[in-house]
Amino acid sequence: MKLLIMGPPGVGKGTQATLLKDQLKIVHLSTGDILRSEIKKKSNIGLKAKSYMDAGKLVPDQVLLDIINDRITERDCIEGYLLDGFPRTLNQAIGLDNIMSSIHHSLDSAISLVADSDELVQRLIKRGIDSGRSDDTDEVIRNRQKIYWEETAPLLDYYKEKNILKEVNGIGDIKEITKRILEKIK
Repeated sequence: MKLLIMGPPGVGKGTQATLLKDQLKIVHLSTGDILRSEIKKKSNIGLKAKSYMDAGKLVPDQVLLDIINDRITERDCIEGYLLDGFPRTLNQAIGLDNIMSSIHHSLDSAISLVADSDELVQRLIKRGIDSGRSDDTDEVIRNRQKIYWEETAPLLDYYKEKNILKEVNGIGDIKEITKRILEKIK
C-alpha cells in the first residue's frame, strides 16, 4: 500500500504515520528524517540539500524529488510506504506522480487529517510549553498554518480529482483517529 498523509501543523500526522506504518507493515517516510539522514551520510544529494538549508533557503523541488525517488526505490519500500511531509506543493505532487509512474507505483490514498485551526493552535502551544519548543508560539503557529493553507491545501483538490483523497477528522483519541483512517483506506 502506498499512501501519503497531510494536514495542517499540529493535527497529528507524525503520530498517525507511526501507528499506521506498524499496523499496515509499511515504511514511514518522513521528508525531514530522510533529509537529515542524507545530510548525516554526506551523500551528494544530502550535501546539496544542506547547502540550501544552511543558506536559509527552501530545498528546491527537484532536490526533494531526487531524494524521494532514491528512497522509494529501496528494498524496504517494496511492500509499501507512507509519505509524511511530502509532497507539500502542487509541483511536488506532479513530480511525485511522474516518478511513481516511471517505477510503476501509484498512490492508493491521500489521507488528509482535518481539524479546527483554533484547537490546533491551542494543542501546539501546549506542546511548546511541555517540550520547550521555541517555535510553538501563537504567532509562529498561525503563520505555519497560513503557509499550509496557501501552499499545501491545493493538493486537496488535486487528490480529490484523482479520487484518492480520504478526509479524516483529526480531533479526538489517537487510537480512534487511527481507526477512522484505517476504515477510510481499506
